[in-house]
Amino acid sequence: MIDPANTAKDPAKAPTRLTDEQRRDWLRLIRSDHVGPRTFRALINQFGSARSALERLPTLAQRGGAMRSGRICSIDEADQEIARSRRIGALLVAPGEAGYPPRLAAIDDAPPLLGLRGNTDAMARPMIAIVGSRNASGAGLKFAEKLSRELADAEFVIISGLARGIDRAAHQASAAFGSVAVLAGGHERIYPAEHVDLLDDLLAVGGAISEMPLGHVPRAKDFPRRNRLISGAALGVVVIEAAERSGSLITARMAARVWDEKTG
Repeated sequence: MIDPANTAKDPAKAPTRLTDEQRRDWLRLIRSDHVGPRTFRALINQFGSARSALERLPTLAQRGGAMRSGRICSIDEADQEIARSRRIGALLVAPGEAGYPPRLAAIDDAPPLLGLRGNTDAMARPMIAIVGSRNASGAGLKFAEKLSRELADAEFVIISGLARGIDRAAHQASAAFGSVAVLAGGHERIYPAEHVDLLDDLLAVGGAISEMPLGHVPRAKDFPRRNRLISGAALGVVVIEAAERSGSLITARMAARVWDEKTG
């Protein structure tokens, strides 16, 4: 059977729903060593399904000159992650399934599976990203709050990275209308820890998304990956008080690249 990942880059052609077996196979493949979103899709396109790709990973590693294949996520590990996700109310959704932000599904390196908590309806609404300095000025925080409320009043969902400063102000101001937090770590490792209560406030109307395993502790290199999800899901990105070499400007540059990909 042909795996629906072959059409996942086109949300209109993506599957309505993966079967339980397909979801487990997809999770095993994306959680295996040396398999990112682009490699995932290349393997699916070559072998037709995640299960067939998993069977061939050791042979592919040997052909590539590796002394031994990387770790392949086991059935037991995948089942445990699925069970733990259910316990905390998280869904593992594929592009085209309910809850997967449609604009994010269209980028070249969209996560094959996205961990989602909260209101799936919010994920389908138009989103605007508001990001900026963690050490923002009082004026910057007030502007972020004002703009977030005005955009929320215009029925946009505010998406941001749950960081201190501008992100926090944007989330707080829009929480009652719908706000989506994009996590750099897993759903069981909220960063920063003092924003756990803020995240809980967002989940009733908005939500949280992560491509990482549930217990993943965010590292420095994970924040650019998070920023690509923010820019990919949003119609536009507003940057407030960002330093020249900040992650917020990385998000803006990613948004510009995504726009070029979608319009070029």
